[in-house]
Amino acid sequence: ETMVDKVESFGHSLIQHGHLNDRVYLMKLADEEPPEIVPDLIDFAKRKGYGKIFAKIKRSRQQPFVATGFAQEGQIPRFYSGKKDAVFLGLYLDPSRQQEAKPGLVREVLTLAEQKAQTEEHVPLPSGLTCRIAKPGDTEEMAGVYRQVFASYPFPIDDPAYLCRTMADNLIYFGAWQGDRLIALSSTEMDRTNSNAEMTDFATLPECRGQGIAQHLLQEMEAEMIRQKIQTLYTIARAYSHGMNLTFSKNGYQFSGTLTSNTNIFGSLESMNIWYKNLS
Repeated sequence: ETMVDKVESFGHSLIQHGHLNDRVYLMKLADEEPPEIVPDLIDFAKRKGYGKIFAKIKRSRQQPFVATGFAQEGQIPRFYSGKKDAVFLGLYLDPSRQQEAKPGLVREVLTLAEQKAQTEEHVPLPSGLTCRIAKPGDTEEMAGVYRQVFASYPFPIDDPAYLCRTMADNLIYFGAWQGDRLIALSSTEMDRTNSNAEMTDFATLPECRGQGIAQHLLQEMEAEMIRQKIQTLYTIARAYSHGMNLTFSKNGYQFSGTLTSNTNIFGSLESMNIWYKNLS
């Protein structure tokens, strides 16, 4: 059983780290954090033997990172409160990790996604299906779906208690039901302070795929985010998955970078693509 990566404070900031993803992820850089955090993070990662440091920060704060060898892997314009840009920076302590394992596939997926950009009209839900926001009473069933779809995942989404807790906090989960059987899920993780939301955790049971359910869920999610006054939507999608990248490009999201061998999904490290949409 792989340990889930830990989320903890680092200086005034917030990091996630561990051997599952073999990296340190600087999730939130505090405004008052001094530039010394950069060498501190590098020391910490080396001490732990991690292969990568990954940082999501305001573009205006990138100088000390870039000066120490971090390179931009992606960006999201107007990410913070509809005003300031975010950059995603990577530093590889293990040089072999920087080599893309499947460059041909990454290119093929993006080429296909570009061809289908903004082609999606409104997707009706297949007949016999209902879609709604999930409630605490649904969490047992939700955990079951996530358990079936994901072999490994950076967060314990197969634990009903975790689902309940995040639901009460900053996540809205969306589900598609066939009669009273839950067959697909997704979630929006909102950062209300900065008015952005990650469109994530899409999961459709294997036997129910190919019906455009993810497309429909995404449209429902967007409508809810507009109601919630969120300004920027984004996703970090598996770079090797045709389906998810197409879902976002069809819905008018912009591609803005690939994070190389970044996240452990299905038991191995995979590269991730960033897609975003500014609602304002």
